[in-house]
Amino acid sequence: MAALQDVHVRICNQEIVKFDLEVKALIQDIRDCSGPLSTLTELNTKVKEKFQQLRHRIQDLEQSAKEQDKESEKQLLLQEVENHKKQLLRKTTKESLAQTSSAITESLMGISRMMAQQVQQSEEAMQSLVTSSRTILDANEEFKSMSGTIQLGRKLITKYNRRELTDKLLIFLALALFLATVLYIVKKRLFPFL
Repeated sequence: MAALQDVHVRICNQEIVKFDLEVKALIQDIRDCSGPLSTLTELNTKVKEKFQQLRHRIQDLEQSAKEQDKESEKQLLLQEVENHKKQLLRKTTKESLAQTSSAITESLMGISRMMAQQVQQSEEAMQSLVTSSRTILDANEEFKSMSGTIQLGRKLITKYNRRELTDKLLIFLALALFLATVLYIVKKRLFPFL
């Protein structure tokens, strides 16, 4: 029975060391991770699973220690369990730091996405301004063209008004000449002696 307990204790110790190394490797992977948030979350989940497995093995080892027949072996194993618990506590702190790092990374990625959206909106606004400026320049050119046409129309109207005045004056003079001629002829025919 004691030999079986010794084998169980050795297996628990080996698994604890194995999980400890795996947790250290995963924490290093989290530190080195520069990829997307999903990869960081996946690594974080794996760390949590390994911590859970590590806790179970430490509990198994503690249970085995309590079942030991010899008091000296029992105390030695319980001391080893306490050491493992202290290391687990320090690693849990690392896990919380990794989670904090993950949260900060997620926040920074969110800020980065917001900044990208702002840049996109600024580009769209700039494109809209360029299009509006082009439209205004086209309208200005058309206005200048219309202004030239209006000036030409004004000159023509002024010229026709002068021509109309000249024509009226000529018609009036022609009518006056005609009336004077008619009066002269009537006077010579009716009053030849004058």
